[in-house]
Amino acid sequence: MPVMNLAVAFNGSDASISALRYAASLAKARGAHVTAILAHAAHEAIDRRSRWIPDEARALLEAANTEIVAQVKRQFDDLRPSLDLGDALDFRDEVGRVDTVLAEGARYYDMLIVGARSDSDDAHVTHHPDRIALLSGRPVIVLPAGYDAGARHSHAALAWDGGRAAARALSDSLRLLEAEGRVSVLTVGKRQSWPIEDLMAHLHRHGVEATHEDFPVTHPVASTLLSYCDRHDPSLLVLGAYEHSKFREDFLGGVTAEVLENIKIPVLLSH
Repeated sequence: MPVMNLAVAFNGSDASISALRYAASLAKARGAHVTAILAHAAHEAIDRRSRWIPDEARALLEAANTEIVAQVKRQFDDLRPSLDLGDALDFRDEVGRVDTVLAEGARYYDMLIVGARSDSDDAHVTHHPDRIALLSGRPVIVLPAGYDAGARHSHAALAWDGGRAAARALSDSLRLLEAEGRVSVLTVGKRQSWPIEDLMAHLHRHGVEATHEDFPVTHPVASTLLSYCDRHDPSLLVLGAYEHSKFREDFLGGVTAEVLENIKIPVLLSH
């Protein structure tokens, strides 16, 4: 099934601008439609338990929230002409818990494209791409701030351990991998015992030229993936998110979080 209906989480941050430009680039190449979604939490929802806050202060908070939303809408309107999508670009704003709104909304699109989270994002529009991938049931492509959607790259990269999440990520990314035409399969240390040759044959039957890069178990997974991407500059890293529990990864420091914090190219997450 072709990629025809894209959603973008747009909150006005530099990373979300990169995400919007990236989505526009994909859409123009495939004749797809893009919907930019501004998900924002109302101050009333955040401060509901704080009954001691005076009405005057609540009014000021609401005015501040309204201005944040208006500013993001202005940014979008300023960017619209340069995206060159015409009627194939929509904008909507939704109120609620930001990650939940985006996760639920993503289910109505082929994929969700988001900017990497930044500590400088306003609390009422900030999102967590890894949580969204965990909740949504849809692939989530995460863009670092400043990424050039028009830059030329050599190929795509697929992180593979033979697990369920990796298999889901492969399935979710296959149309993009077919478009790239070439993929490096990256394995680090132990993986499922099923022969890697079967994966290579699967990709070949989809018209994808695949090569296998195997790294020893002594190499940390996240730093190995990051180092490979720094050296070879692929167009996309495909990664199965949270093969183990998110709580365990958050507590101990996991591959997903480390990659998202340091990667310089788009990452497709699936869970």
